[in-house]
Amino acid sequence: MWESLLFGGVAGPPSTNQPSSKDCHPGTMTAQPDSGGTELGRYLRARRAQLSPGEVGLPVHGLRRTPGLRREELATLSGISNDYYIRLERGREARPSPEVVDALARALRLAEDEHEHLRSLAALAARKPSEPPSAPSRTVPPGVPVLLESLRPHPAHVVARNGDLLAANPGGLRLMAGLDEWPARQRNVWRYTFLHPTARTLFDDWENQLRACVTHLRALSGREPDAPDLAAIVGELVLKSPEFARLWDRYDVRSHSRGNKTFHHPEVGDLNLGYQTMQLNGTPGQTLIAYYAQFGTPEHDALILLDRLPADAVTGPAAGFLDQWEH
Repeated sequence: MWESLLFGGVAGPPSTNQPSSKDCHPGTMTAQPDSGGTELGRYLRARRAQLSPGEVGLPVHGLRRTPGLRREELATLSGISNDYYIRLERGREARPSPEVVDALARALRLAEDEHEHLRSLAALAARKPSEPPSAPSRTVPPGVPVLLESLRPHPAHVVARNGDLLAANPGGLRLMAGLDEWPARQRNVWRYTFLHPTARTLFDDWENQLRACVTHLRALSGREPDAPDLAAIVGELVLKSPEFARLWDRYDVRSHSRGNKTFHHPEVGDLNLGYQTMQLNGTPGQTLIAYYAQFGTPEHDALILLDRLPADAVTGPAAGFLDQWEH
């Protein structure tokens, strides 16, 4: 019944009226058309706008109409002609040499992850256009439920490349408080982080969690700009979340495979957990994410409680999601 409630005041799911692939500019992963070009050009433009002349030792003369480096300044720093750089940024040049790519990365002060992303985009720009790929299968490998069960009481779940929650043990679903109130087909970790009201208080540093989600999604969608499942979630979040739209425009990229997160869970209290992500070989980008705590710690005791919380308050599609674990 909560489909009809205002999302900002309750933990109901977002509207199912998502933007179709026709509403998204092909290859841009945005909800509205932009100035065209390639993903490589958009990335260069975004990174150029975030680097001031002073940061690279260039003098500033007079007022500047736009932030960041000018095209000719970046071209000079990279040792390439201004005309060549303009053609590269506007998509009229699609085959930069590895030396040019590395020079641009140095001039833009890119970190290792960002440099590798630039290389991937350069390789992508050089390919011939192809038909957009079909949406990947949501079926997890047969052994995954066994692995999830064996990890209990540690929370673990499997997400698709677009963030859809495909499988979870009890703690893996309940760790994201309120997610089990959404229909199974709408459970998505990125949608939850940006649109579920509980997420703002669940994550100790919600803003940092937002940035982590966007940088990971930016890196992924840049390598597969025509993927319909990625375009759909990006288009939805650009339209529904001002925070997502703001961070998306920055074009930061970063991968996150392990670390620590602190949760303020409404049922079991504060949790400081380590996490590890593992790609599932032979799947279309599915990832297993497991959270853990040391035995004998208050966090581990809380995870046991989280794992054993009754599921009788969960009804509808959410209850069916837990049936395989509770019965």
